[in-house]
Amino acid sequence: MFNKFYLSLSFLILVLASCDKVPDQVTQKEDYEKFLQEDAALTVEKIKSDHDFWEEKLTKEPSQFPYLLQLASAQSQMFKVTGEIEHLTRAEKNLLAANQKTGYKNASYLKSLARNYISQHRFSEALSLLNSAEAIGEKINGTHKMLFDVHMEIGNYEAAEAYLTKIEDRSDFDFLLRYAKWSDHQGDLSTAITYMEKATEKAEMANLKGLKQWSYTNLADFFGHNGEIERSYEHYLKALELDPNDAYAKKGIAWIVYSHERNPKEALRILNSVTKQFQSPDYYLLKAEIAEYMNDSSSKKQNLENYFTAVSDENYGVMYNTSSAILYAEEFSRTREAMNLAQMEISERPTPQSYDLLAWTYYNEGDYKRALKIAEEHVAGKTYEPEALFHLAKIYKATGKTKEARVLKKELMESIYELGPVTEQEIRRI
Repeated sequence: MFNKFYLSLSFLILVLASCDKVPDQVTQKEDYEKFLQEDAALTVEKIKSDHDFWEEKLTKEPSQFPYLLQLASAQSQMFKVTGEIEHLTRAEKNLLAANQKTGYKNASYLKSLARNYISQHRFSEALSLLNSAEAIGEKINGTHKMLFDVHMEIGNYEAAEAYLTKIEDRSDFDFLLRYAKWSDHQGDLSTAITYMEKATEKAEMANLKGLKQWSYTNLADFFGHNGEIERSYEHYLKALELDPNDAYAKKGIAWIVYSHERNPKEALRILNSVTKQFQSPDYYLLKAEIAEYMNDSSSKKQNLENYFTAVSDENYGVMYNTSSAILYAEEFSRTREAMNLAQMEISERPTPQSYDLLAWTYYNEGDYKRALKIAEEHVAGKTYEPEALFHLAKIYKATGKTKEARVLKKELMESIYELGPVTEQEIRRI
Protein backbone atom coordinates (compact mmCIF):
# COMPACT_ATOMS: atom_id res chain seq x y z
CA MET A 1 0.00 0.00 0.00
CA PHE A 2 2.79 2.41 0.99
CA ASN A 3 4.84 1.66 -2.14
CA LYS A 4 1.80 1.80 -4.41
CA PHE A 5 0.92 5.23 -3.08
CA TYR A 6 4.35 6.66 -3.84
CA LEU A 7 4.43 4.95 -7.24
CA SER A 8 1.12 6.64 -8.06
CA LEU A 9 2.43 9.95 -6.76
CA SER A 10 5.57 9.66 -8.90
CA PHE A 11 3.41 8.99 -11.95
CA LEU A 12 1.27 12.02 -11.16
CA ILE A 13 4.33 14.24 -10.89
CA LEU A 14 5.59 12.92 -14.21
CA VAL A 15 2.25 13.69 -15.87
CA LEU A 16 2.14 17.20 -14.42
CA ALA A 17 5.71 17.89 -15.49
CA SER A 18 4.74 17.16 -19.07
CA CYS A 19 2.07 19.86 -19.04
CA ASP A 20 2.58 23.57 -19.62
CA LYS A 21 0.76 24.45 -16.41
CA VAL A 22 0.07 22.65 -13.17
CA PRO A 23 -3.64 22.47 -12.27
CA ASP A 24 -5.02 25.67 -10.78
CA GLN A 25 -1.82 27.61 -11.39
CA VAL A 26 -2.32 31.31 -10.86
CA THR A 27 1.20 32.75 -11.20
CA GLN A 28 3.13 33.41 -14.38
CA LYS A 29 6.85 34.20 -14.40
CA GLU A 30 6.40 36.97 -16.93
CA ASP A 31 4.15 38.77 -14.42
CA TYR A 32 6.76 39.12 -11.71
CA GLU A 33 10.14 38.46 -13.35
CA LYS A 34 10.83 42.15 -13.99
CA PHE A 35 10.44 42.87 -10.29
CA LEU A 36 12.96 40.19 -9.35
CA GLN A 37 15.55 41.96 -11.50
CA GLU A 38 14.90 45.29 -9.81
CA ASP A 39 17.90 46.87 -8.09
CA ALA A 40 17.22 48.69 -4.83
CA ALA A 41 20.49 50.65 -5.06
CA LEU A 42 18.87 53.82 -6.45
CA THR A 43 16.22 53.83 -3.71
CA VAL A 44 18.85 53.26 -1.04
CA GLU A 45 21.02 56.04 -2.49
CA LYS A 46 18.11 58.50 -2.45
CA ILE A 47 17.28 57.72 1.18
CA LYS A 48 20.97 57.99 2.10
CA SER A 49 21.13 61.37 0.39
CA ASP A 50 18.15 62.59 2.43
CA HIS A 51 19.75 61.22 5.59
CA ASP A 52 23.06 62.97 4.90
CA PHE A 53 21.24 66.22 4.17
CA TRP A 54 19.51 66.27 7.57
CA GLU A 55 22.61 65.03 9.36
CA GLU A 56 24.60 67.94 7.94
CA LYS A 57 21.90 70.43 8.95
CA LEU A 58 21.85 69.00 12.48
CA THR A 59 25.62 69.28 12.72
CA LYS A 60 25.42 72.96 11.78
CA GLU A 61 22.40 73.66 14.00
CA PRO A 62 22.39 71.11 16.87
CA SER A 63 19.67 73.02 18.69
CA GLN A 64 17.19 72.27 15.87
CA PHE A 65 15.88 69.02 17.31
CA PRO A 66 13.16 68.63 14.61
CA TYR A 67 16.05 67.55 12.39
CA LEU A 68 16.33 64.47 14.61
CA LEU A 69 12.86 63.44 13.45
CA GLN A 70 13.90 63.82 9.83
CA LEU A 71 16.97 61.67 10.43
CA ALA A 72 14.86 59.03 12.15
CA SER A 73 12.42 59.04 9.25
CA ALA A 74 15.23 58.39 6.75
CA GLN A 75 16.61 55.60 8.92
CA SER A 76 13.17 53.99 9.25
CA GLN A 77 12.79 54.11 5.47
CA MET A 78 16.20 52.50 5.09
CA PHE A 79 15.11 49.68 7.39
CA LYS A 80 11.99 49.16 5.30
CA VAL A 81 14.00 48.93 2.07
CA THR A 82 16.98 46.87 3.30
CA GLY A 83 15.62 44.97 6.30
CA GLU A 84 18.83 45.80 8.17
CA ILE A 85 17.91 46.12 11.84
CA GLU A 86 20.57 48.65 12.80
CA HIS A 87 18.70 51.34 10.83
CA LEU A 88 15.67 50.85 13.10
CA THR A 89 17.72 51.09 16.28
CA ARG A 90 19.53 54.18 15.00
CA ALA A 91 16.14 55.75 14.35
CA GLU A 92 15.21 54.92 17.94
CA LYS A 93 18.25 56.81 19.27
CA ASN A 94 17.33 59.93 17.33
CA LEU A 95 13.70 59.72 18.44
CA LEU A 96 14.80 59.31 22.04
CA ALA A 97 17.02 62.37 21.72
CA ALA A 98 14.14 64.42 20.27
CA ASN A 99 11.83 63.39 23.11
CA GLN A 100 14.48 64.13 25.73
CA LYS A 101 14.95 67.62 24.31
CA THR A 102 11.18 68.24 24.54
CA GLY A 103 10.82 66.69 27.99
CA TYR A 104 8.53 63.98 26.66
CA LYS A 105 5.81 66.62 26.30
CA ASN A 106 5.30 66.57 22.53
CA ALA A 107 2.57 64.08 21.56
CA SER A 108 3.74 63.75 17.96
CA TYR A 109 7.27 62.92 19.04
CA LEU A 110 5.98 60.42 21.59
CA LYS A 111 3.95 58.71 18.89
CA SER A 112 6.93 58.58 16.54
CA LEU A 113 8.96 56.78 19.18
CA ALA A 114 5.98 54.50 19.94
CA ARG A 115 5.83 53.50 16.26
CA ASN A 116 9.49 52.56 16.41
CA TYR A 117 8.91 50.46 19.52
CA ILE A 118 5.96 48.73 17.87
CA SER A 119 8.24 47.77 14.98
CA GLN A 120 10.64 46.32 17.54
CA HIS A 121 7.78 44.45 19.34
CA ARG A 122 8.39 46.52 22.47
CA PHE A 123 4.69 46.95 23.05
CA SER A 124 4.68 47.80 26.77
CA GLU A 125 7.05 50.70 26.16
CA ALA A 126 4.95 51.84 23.21
CA LEU A 127 1.82 51.73 25.37
CA SER A 128 3.44 53.86 28.06
CA LEU A 129 4.40 56.50 25.48
CA LEU A 130 0.92 56.50 23.95
CA ASN A 131 -0.72 56.86 27.35
CA SER A 132 1.44 59.95 27.87
CA ALA A 133 0.45 61.28 24.44
CA GLU A 134 -3.21 60.68 25.27
CA ALA A 135 -2.83 62.66 28.52
CA ILE A 136 -1.33 65.58 26.58
CA GLY A 137 -4.37 65.50 24.30
CA GLU A 138 -2.72 66.84 21.15
CA LYS A 139 -4.05 65.21 17.94
CA ILE A 140 -5.97 62.78 20.12
CA ASN A 141 -7.69 60.88 17.30
CA GLY A 142 -4.35 59.67 15.94
CA THR A 143 -3.29 58.67 19.44
CA HIS A 144 -6.47 56.64 19.89
CA LYS A 145 -5.80 54.83 16.61
CA MET A 146 -2.36 53.79 17.80
CA LEU A 147 -3.73 52.78 21.20
CA PHE A 148 -6.12 50.43 19.41
CA ASP A 149 -3.14 48.91 17.57
CA VAL A 150 -1.08 48.34 20.71
CA HIS A 151 -3.94 46.96 22.78
CA MET A 152 -4.64 44.47 19.99
CA GLU A 153 -1.00 43.42 20.00
CA ILE A 154 -0.87 42.82 23.75
CA GLY A 155 -4.24 41.08 23.97
CA ASN A 156 -6.23 43.83 25.73
CA TYR A 157 -9.18 43.27 23.43
CA GLU A 158 -11.77 45.10 25.54
CA ALA A 159 -9.59 48.21 25.59
CA ALA A 160 -8.95 47.84 21.86
CA GLU A 161 -12.68 47.68 21.17
CA ALA A 162 -13.24 50.79 23.28
CA TYR A 163 -10.67 52.73 21.25
CA LEU A 164 -12.18 51.40 18.01
CA THR A 165 -15.47 52.94 19.10
CA LYS A 166 -13.75 56.25 19.85
CA ILE A 167 -12.30 56.50 16.32
CA GLU A 168 -15.37 55.25 14.45
CA ASP A 169 -15.74 57.06 11.15
CA ARG A 170 -16.73 54.85 8.23
CA SER A 171 -15.41 57.38 5.75
CA ASP A 172 -11.91 57.28 7.30
CA PHE A 173 -9.19 55.05 5.88
CA ASP A 174 -7.58 54.47 9.27
CA PHE A 175 -10.83 53.35 10.88
CA LEU A 176 -11.73 51.05 7.98
CA LEU A 177 -8.45 49.16 8.08
CA ARG A 178 -8.63 48.83 11.86
CA TYR A 179 -12.20 47.57 11.67
CA ALA A 180 -10.97 45.02 9.14
CA LYS A 181 -8.30 43.91 11.62
CA TRP A 182 -10.88 43.70 14.40
CA SER A 183 -13.22 41.61 12.23
CA ASP A 184 -10.39 39.24 11.37
CA HIS A 185 -9.61 38.86 15.07
CA GLN A 186 -13.30 37.98 15.63
CA GLY A 187 -13.05 35.27 12.99
CA ASP A 188 -15.23 37.18 10.52
CA LEU A 189 -12.95 37.11 7.50
CA SER A 190 -15.71 38.08 5.07
CA THR A 191 -16.34 41.36 6.91
CA ALA A 192 -12.60 41.91 7.26
CA ILE A 193 -12.20 41.70 3.49
CA THR A 194 -15.18 44.00 2.89
CA TYR A 195 -13.72 46.73 5.09
CA MET A 196 -10.20 46.27 3.76
CA GLU A 197 -11.60 46.72 0.26
CA LYS A 198 -13.31 49.93 1.39
CA ALA A 199 -10.05 51.16 2.90
CA THR A 200 -8.26 50.35 -0.35
CA GLU A 201 -10.83 52.35 -2.31
CA LYS A 202 -10.14 55.33 -0.03
CA ALA A 203 -6.39 54.99 -0.60
CA GLU A 204 -6.91 54.81 -4.37
CA MET A 205 -9.18 57.87 -4.36
CA ALA A 206 -6.56 59.82 -2.41
CA ASN A 207 -3.90 58.43 -4.77
CA LEU A 208 -1.38 58.11 -1.95
CA LYS A 209 1.30 55.62 -2.98
CA GLY A 210 2.23 54.44 0.50
CA LEU A 211 -1.36 53.82 1.58
CA LYS A 212 -2.19 52.06 -1.68
CA GLN A 213 0.82 49.79 -1.42
CA TRP A 214 0.07 48.93 2.21
CA SER A 215 -3.59 48.30 1.33
CA TYR A 216 -2.76 46.00 -1.57
CA THR A 217 -0.46 43.74 0.46
CA ASN A 218 -2.91 43.54 3.37
CA LEU A 219 -5.79 42.79 1.04
CA ALA A 220 -3.63 40.17 -0.67
CA ASP A 221 -3.05 38.52 2.72
CA PHE A 222 -6.77 38.48 3.49
CA PHE A 223 -7.62 37.00 0.09
CA GLY A 224 -5.01 34.30 0.66
CA HIS A 225 -6.50 33.43 4.05
CA ASN A 226 -9.90 33.19 2.36
CA GLY A 227 -8.66 30.83 -0.35
CA GLU A 228 -8.95 33.45 -3.09
CA ILE A 229 -5.46 32.80 -4.36
CA GLU A 230 -5.78 34.49 -7.73
CA ARG A 231 -7.03 37.74 -6.16
CA SER A 232 -4.24 37.53 -3.60
CA TYR A 233 -1.68 37.20 -6.38
CA GLU A 234 -3.18 40.12 -8.31
CA HIS A 235 -2.88 42.42 -5.32
CA TYR A 236 0.73 41.47 -4.59
CA LEU A 237 1.46 42.41 -8.22
CA LYS A 238 -0.36 45.73 -7.73
CA ALA A 239 1.89 46.47 -4.77
CA LEU A 240 4.96 45.67 -6.85
CA GLU A 241 3.82 47.99 -9.63
CA LEU A 242 3.96 50.79 -7.07
CA ASP A 243 7.23 49.67 -5.50
CA PRO A 244 9.24 47.06 -7.43
CA ASN A 245 11.41 46.55 -4.32
CA ASP A 246 8.52 45.51 -2.05
CA ALA A 247 10.09 42.45 -0.41
CA TYR A 248 6.89 41.55 1.44
CA ALA A 249 4.90 41.34 -1.81
CA LYS A 250 7.59 39.15 -3.40
CA LYS A 251 7.54 36.89 -0.36
CA GLY A 252 3.75 36.66 -0.74
CA ILE A 253 4.11 35.51 -4.34
CA ALA A 254 6.80 33.01 -3.30
CA TRP A 255 4.35 31.57 -0.78
CA ILE A 256 1.68 31.16 -3.46
CA VAL A 257 4.17 29.38 -5.71
CA TYR A 258 5.26 27.11 -2.85
CA SER A 259 2.08 26.43 -0.89
CA HIS A 260 -0.57 26.59 -3.59
CA GLU A 261 1.29 25.52 -6.73
CA ARG A 262 3.75 23.20 -4.95
CA ASN A 263 6.70 24.53 -6.94
CA PRO A 264 9.41 24.82 -4.25
CA LYS A 265 12.31 25.45 -6.64
CA GLU A 266 10.64 28.48 -8.18
CA ALA A 267 9.63 29.74 -4.73
CA LEU A 268 13.27 29.53 -3.63
CA ARG A 269 14.39 31.35 -6.77
CA ILE A 270 12.05 34.21 -5.91
CA LEU A 271 13.21 34.33 -2.29
CA ASN A 272 16.88 34.22 -3.28
CA SER A 273 16.36 37.22 -5.55
CA VAL A 274 14.86 39.11 -2.61
CA THR A 275 17.54 38.27 -0.07
CA LYS A 276 20.31 39.58 -2.32
CA GLN A 277 19.33 43.05 -1.18
CA PHE A 278 16.86 42.61 1.68
CA GLN A 279 18.01 41.04 4.94
CA SER A 280 15.45 39.68 7.40
CA PRO A 281 15.72 36.50 9.51
CA ASP A 282 12.24 35.24 8.64
CA TYR A 283 13.33 34.61 5.05
CA TYR A 284 15.76 31.97 6.31
CA LEU A 285 12.87 30.29 8.13
CA LEU A 286 10.77 30.10 4.97
CA LYS A 287 13.74 28.77 3.00
CA ALA A 288 14.28 26.14 5.71
CA GLU A 289 10.64 25.06 5.49
CA ILE A 290 10.81 24.77 1.72
CA ALA A 291 14.03 22.75 2.04
CA GLU A 292 12.25 20.38 4.43
CA TYR A 293 9.44 19.95 1.92
CA MET A 294 12.09 19.09 -0.70
CA ASN A 295 13.74 16.61 1.69
CA ASP A 296 16.93 18.67 1.49
CA SER A 297 18.17 18.31 5.07
CA SER A 298 21.50 20.01 4.34
CA SER A 299 19.83 23.17 3.02
CA LYS A 300 17.36 23.18 5.89
CA LYS A 301 20.19 22.95 8.42
CA GLN A 302 22.13 25.75 6.73
CA ASN A 303 19.13 28.08 6.65
CA LEU A 304 18.35 27.45 10.31
CA GLU A 305 21.98 28.21 11.15
CA ASN A 306 21.73 31.41 9.11
CA TYR A 307 18.57 32.34 11.02
CA PHE A 308 20.16 31.91 14.44
CA THR A 309 23.28 33.79 13.33
CA ALA A 310 21.08 36.68 12.21
CA VAL A 311 18.95 36.87 15.36
CA SER A 312 22.04 36.71 17.59
CA ASP A 313 22.38 40.41 16.73
CA GLU A 314 21.27 42.09 19.97
CA ASN A 315 19.56 44.83 17.94
CA TYR A 316 16.73 42.37 17.23
CA GLY A 317 15.83 42.28 20.90
CA VAL A 318 12.57 40.35 21.37
CA MET A 319 11.41 40.56 17.75
CA TYR A 320 12.00 36.88 16.99
CA ASN A 321 11.25 35.30 20.38
CA THR A 322 8.25 33.38 19.03
CA SER A 323 10.04 31.93 16.03
CA SER A 324 13.09 30.98 18.09
CA ALA A 325 10.95 29.35 20.78
CA ILE A 326 9.14 27.19 18.23
CA LEU A 327 12.44 26.09 16.71
CA TYR A 328 13.94 25.28 20.12
CA ALA A 329 10.88 23.20 21.01
CA GLU A 330 10.29 21.45 17.67
CA GLU A 331 13.70 21.07 16.09
CA PHE A 332 16.29 20.98 18.86
CA SER A 333 14.54 19.65 22.00
CA ARG A 334 15.75 22.71 23.89
CA THR A 335 12.46 23.10 25.71
CA ARG A 336 13.87 25.02 28.70
CA GLU A 337 15.02 27.80 26.38
CA ALA A 338 11.72 27.65 24.50
CA MET A 339 9.88 27.89 27.84
CA ASN A 340 11.81 31.00 28.87
CA LEU A 341 11.03 32.74 25.59
CA ALA A 342 7.37 31.76 25.80
CA GLN A 343 7.13 33.19 29.31
CA MET A 344 8.78 36.40 28.09
CA GLU A 345 6.18 36.67 25.32
CA ILE A 346 3.33 36.13 27.78
CA SER A 347 4.79 38.81 30.04
CA GLU A 348 5.02 41.28 27.15
CA ARG A 349 1.83 40.33 25.30
CA PRO A 350 -0.51 37.82 27.02
CA THR A 351 -2.41 36.94 23.85
CA PRO A 352 -3.87 33.51 22.98
CA GLN A 353 -0.94 33.11 20.56
CA SER A 354 1.59 33.64 23.37
CA TYR A 355 -0.14 31.08 25.56
CA ASP A 356 -0.28 28.74 22.58
CA LEU A 357 3.50 29.03 22.38
CA LEU A 358 3.79 27.94 26.02
CA ALA A 359 1.32 25.07 25.59
CA TRP A 360 3.11 23.92 22.44
CA THR A 361 6.42 23.91 24.28
CA TYR A 362 4.98 21.69 27.01
CA TYR A 363 3.56 19.43 24.29
CA ASN A 364 6.98 19.05 22.69
CA GLU A 365 8.45 18.34 26.12
CA GLY A 366 5.95 15.50 26.50
CA ASP A 367 3.92 17.13 29.29
CA TYR A 368 0.60 16.76 27.50
CA LYS A 369 -1.59 17.36 30.56
CA ARG A 370 -0.04 20.73 31.30
CA ALA A 371 -0.18 21.63 27.62
CA LEU A 372 -3.89 20.81 27.57
CA LYS A 373 -4.60 22.85 30.72
CA ILE A 374 -2.94 25.95 29.30
CA ALA A 375 -4.52 25.50 25.87
CA GLU A 376 -8.04 25.02 27.22
CA GLU A 377 -7.75 28.02 29.54
CA HIS A 378 -6.10 30.50 27.21
CA VAL A 379 -6.30 29.31 23.58
CA ALA A 380 -9.44 27.27 22.84
CA GLY A 381 -12.26 29.52 21.65
CA LYS A 382 -10.08 32.63 21.93
CA THR A 383 -8.28 32.68 18.57
CA TYR A 384 -8.94 31.66 14.99
CA GLU A 385 -5.29 31.55 13.97
CA PRO A 386 -4.69 28.29 12.03
CA GLU A 387 -1.29 27.61 13.63
CA ALA A 388 -2.75 27.84 17.14
CA LEU A 389 -5.65 25.57 16.13
CA PHE A 390 -3.18 23.08 14.65
CA HIS A 391 -1.26 22.96 17.93
CA LEU A 392 -4.53 22.60 19.83
CA ALA A 393 -5.60 19.67 17.64
CA LYS A 394 -2.28 17.90 18.27
CA ILE A 395 -2.64 18.47 22.02
CA TYR A 396 -6.22 17.13 21.95
CA LYS A 397 -5.11 14.01 20.12
CA ALA A 398 -2.22 13.41 22.52
CA THR A 399 -4.56 13.65 25.53
CA GLY A 400 -7.21 11.32 24.12
CA LYS A 401 -9.71 14.01 23.15
CA THR A 402 -10.09 12.54 19.68
CA LYS A 403 -13.53 13.97 18.99
CA GLU A 404 -12.32 17.53 19.58
CA ALA A 405 -9.20 16.83 17.52
CA ARG A 406 -11.27 15.63 14.58
CA VAL A 407 -13.49 18.72 14.66
CA LEU A 408 -10.39 20.92 14.46
CA LYS A 409 -8.88 18.73 11.77
CA LYS A 410 -11.86 19.46 9.55
CA GLU A 411 -11.31 23.20 10.04
CA LEU A 412 -7.58 22.87 9.48
CA MET A 413 -8.08 21.10 6.16
CA GLU A 414 -9.56 24.39 4.95
CA SER A 415 -6.41 26.25 6.07
CA ILE A 416 -3.82 24.10 4.32
CA TYR A 417 -2.76 26.90 1.98
CA GLU A 418 -2.07 29.18 4.92
CA LEU A 419 -0.24 26.54 6.95
CA GLY A 420 1.76 25.11 4.06
CA PRO A 421 2.60 21.67 2.63
CA VAL A 422 4.84 20.52 5.50
CA THR A 423 2.12 21.11 8.09
CA GLU A 424 -0.48 19.56 5.79
CA GLN A 425 1.24 16.20 6.15
CA GLU A 426 0.89 16.44 9.94
CA ILE A 427 -2.72 17.59 9.76
CA ARG A 428 -3.66 14.52 7.76
CA ARG A 429 -2.22 12.32 10.53
CA ILE A 430 -4.40 13.89 13.25
